[in-house]
Amino acid sequence: MSTSAPALSVLDLVPVRTGQTSAQAVASSLALVARADELGYRRYWFAEHHNMPSVASTTPPVLVAAAAARSERIRVGSGGVMLPNHSPLVVAEQFAALEALAPGRIDLGIGRAPGSDPVITQLLRMSGTTSDVERFPEHVRDILSLVSPEGATVRYTSGGTYDVHATPAAEGAPEVWLLGSSDYSARLAASLGLPYVFANHFSGEGLDRALELYRGGYRASEAHPEPQTFLTINAVAAPTAEEAEARALPQLRMMARLRTGKALVALETVEQARAALAVEADVQTESVMAAARSRWLVGTGNEVRAQLTEFASRYAVDEVMISPVAGAFDGEPMDAALARVQTLELLAA
Repeated sequence: MSTSAPALSVLDLVPVRTGQTSAQAVASSLALVARADELGYRRYWFAEHHNMPSVASTTPPVLVAAAAARSERIRVGSGGVMLPNHSPLVVAEQFAALEALAPGRIDLGIGRAPGSDPVITQLLRMSGTTSDVERFPEHVRDILSLVSPEGATVRYTSGGTYDVHATPAAEGAPEVWLLGSSDYSARLAASLGLPYVFANHFSGEGLDRALELYRGGYRASEAHPEPQTFLTINAVAAPTAEEAEARALPQLRMMARLRTGKALVALETVEQARAALAVEADVQTESVMAAARSRWLVGTGNEVRAQLTEFASRYAVDEVMISPVAGAFDGEPMDAALARVQTLELLAA
């Protein structure tokens, strides 16, 4: 296995901390995009989540457009668009427009999870057959055709055809990736000859099997003759290990709230997380936090870089997409993500 350092990319959920506005959270993430571009990161993706007090990445296409305007080299995209929430044609049109805005730099990552709770899912999926999860493979194929320069062809049952293009005169197309945290997307990506990413930052369970299914069952396509994949992981880097562990606390607490069914709130600061742990400690919360922490990479820049290299080597990938989950201390600016910038800088050093 290779022991060379992997290329690094970024996954962003646009975190919102206590007292911060959505405008400040988005401004922080756009500044982070610009810094990632300067540091040589390979790609920067925005996730799709809905109705969460601590997450402002509800509309990846809008954020991708803003990120493309703030960067020059880095690939920007979705990680991912939750396709059952949207019309395939609308998704194709959005990302065809993004490809025209930043030619050769757009990734369209697609998932089939709702990205929210059942109530929000019902509100998002009030669009008839586009919300049919069972038609997910069909809708992925539709998007692949629609975003291509050749477009798609609709065939009438009575005879005749009708041509459909996501944009009138495309020269290129966004690169489509399938995302998932189960066997389903790994098998589908393999059968379609598409790049694939397992959501290791969120799940962590089933990574080995997913990669085995994807690589073992891969059917070469014209655009992708070989299987293409990378790994995602949560990371925090700081000048000292103690600071890194402290900055990991707010997101670990948020993960515990999510896993134990507690009401979601804006992301705590480090001081707020420490104070809450002192009075709210319980076995279930501590267990969830410990399990999550065991899968995260937290430490000094040198420590986390070494762990990233070992992680990439273990799974034979040349790229790792980090979700920089470093939290803020009280008093740090609301319109900047100092700790997340610090993580990217230390890992790129």
